[in-house]
Amino acid sequence: MFDDLILLAKGGLTVYHGPVKKVEEYFAGLGIHVPDRVNPPDHFIDILEGIVKPSTSSNVSYQELPVRWMLHNGYPVPPDMMETVGGIDMPSTSVNPSNETNSIAANGEQSFAGDLLQDVKCNVELKRDNIHHNFLKSKDLSNRKTPGVSQQYRYFLGRVGKQRLREARIQAVDFLILLLAGACLGTLAKVSDETFGAIGYTYTVIAVSLLCKIAALRSFSLDKLHYWRERASGMSSLAYFLAKDTIDHFNTLVKPLVYLSMFYFFNNPRSSFTDNYIVLFCLVYCVTGIAYAFAIFLEPSPAQLWSVLLPVVLTLIATQQNKSPSMKRLSDLCYSKWALEAFVIANAERYSGVWLITRCGSLLKSEYDVHDWNLCLVILILYGIVSRAIAFCCMITFQKK
Repeated sequence: MFDDLILLAKGGLTVYHGPVKKVEEYFAGLGIHVPDRVNPPDHFIDILEGIVKPSTSSNVSYQELPVRWMLHNGYPVPPDMMETVGGIDMPSTSVNPSNETNSIAANGEQSFAGDLLQDVKCNVELKRDNIHHNFLKSKDLSNRKTPGVSQQYRYFLGRVGKQRLREARIQAVDFLILLLAGACLGTLAKVSDETFGAIGYTYTVIAVSLLCKIAALRSFSLDKLHYWRERASGMSSLAYFLAKDTIDHFNTLVKPLVYLSMFYFFNNPRSSFTDNYIVLFCLVYCVTGIAYAFAIFLEPSPAQLWSVLLPVVLTLIATQQNKSPSMKRLSDLCYSKWALEAFVIANAERYSGVWLITRCGSLLKSEYDVHDWNLCLVILILYGIVSRAIAFCCMITFQKK
């Protein structure tokens, strides 16, 4: 059935590698004969495991078999295996002068400085190999024509789309949770004319960020092993990433509608449904990119923990009153601050007449500007783009082993 047979001793050392027809002849030359009605491979494996001892006439132990194979092929014997060749007649060509030198040097004591220098040298070479492996492409000797990025992108669109259809039940559960969150938060957080519904929008930023991040983690955290296997065979990382992100745009478009369908009905803010949807769309796009970076860079459990912790912490920072200059600069870096400001501005613009003084005072207290609504949306979109770029860099760099 097989043309060649390979037998390995303990530790992965080769005992025989050659034609099947000559394996019995080789072991017979060592004095190891196969008994009648015994399968030859089973007998040889039992000898290698030490279960069956060779006949006393052979004068061969199973520890010597790897060395016997080296001598049979004229290979140099490593210094650490020289002890097992004491009773074996060795040809002069089997002894490598460099091995003798190494064995003599190994027996002597090495200085601390020499050991330290050797460790540093090994670490530098290891880092260099990792950098070459990450950033340099190995030469493809298969003469295979790899499809371009656009063709792979179309293929991955179809594949990821089918995966999402198989996960329809999980998607339905996500939408149901968003519906319940919108109904609960819309009922609990009533609109206040003095704060323009800031409390309800604070809850909205936390809830939508948390739920959308947890759902977006599934896009990359579950397929890491498949990605590295396909990446090693020539798959385009850019096409893979863009296809995943493109399919997830469905959630970016639909989830704000699902949440607002309940929150807007129960909360009934003065701002229009369209304004609320636009802000939520930008918010979901932003937090989805952040979730990509967590899913790629972290293990599943830490990624989920960060996805839960980050929206709460950033929103608490953004809603602090009487901030110090350093805290104000930190607040400007929080995406939740810009989302909350966009919600409040959209609601405040609906107040006119006698409410103008109240509107100006409330916005001034929160350090919001009624003319910054478009700026808030642009910053949220930029956060989403930058976080996706960071996630892509992490995918092609830090996870490669």
